[in-house]
Amino acid sequence: MTSLVVVDDQASIREALAVMLDLADGIDVLGTATNGEEAIALVAEREPDVVLMDLNMPVLGGVEATERIRAAHPGVRVLVLTTFDDDESILAALRAGASGYLTKEADRAKIEQAVRAAGSGQSVLAPEVQQRLLALATREPRRPVEDSVNFTAREREILGLIGEGLRNPEIAARLVISEATVKTHINNLFAKAGFHSRADAVRYALNTAS
Repeated sequence: MTSLVVVDDQASIREALAVMLDLADGIDVLGTATNGEEAIALVAEREPDVVLMDLNMPVLGGVEATERIRAAHPGVRVLVLTTFDDDESILAALRAGASGYLTKEADRAKIEQAVRAAGSGQSVLAPEVQQRLLALATREPRRPVEDSVNFTAREREILGLIGEGLRNPEIAARLVISEATVKTHINNLFAKAGFHSRADAVRYALNTAS
């Protein structure tokens, strides 16, 4: 039996997933949470095998919640279920420790199968996610970023937070600065490094952190 916690800020989706999965053979839903903070507390209380995690949520998003859950409870597997399949979201979630990534296009059978697989220690990636990761691995860089790029200390700090998957409002809250200031720093570091998208910045942050 795979025990599960469902995390999603939309009540209709959260409740539908909980009911559906609790009825599935071999899955026991222990509870639900509406944001990352609630998820962390619930995991500590109930110690599930798997957390089915949304990404874009108020209070605390899924990427940071995944990272904190995995750090405190290494045996708990996090399976992302989200509407986002962009490079930035995928890389940030996997870097945070997610063992699987599905989009909400997945049908009931695929979600059930993925939960069971995660509970048994397997990694599960939606086909479209696998394709994006393959494209990232084989994509020619637009322009190599030199190690000597003269980022300011604040720009490097923001670049690291982009690499963690934080979006502009979350970065502003973390650094206690305005969102407009965050955007200014991002525009400056993009210009210095020749980034064309946040995905470029995420890849660079991951490469320099490894």
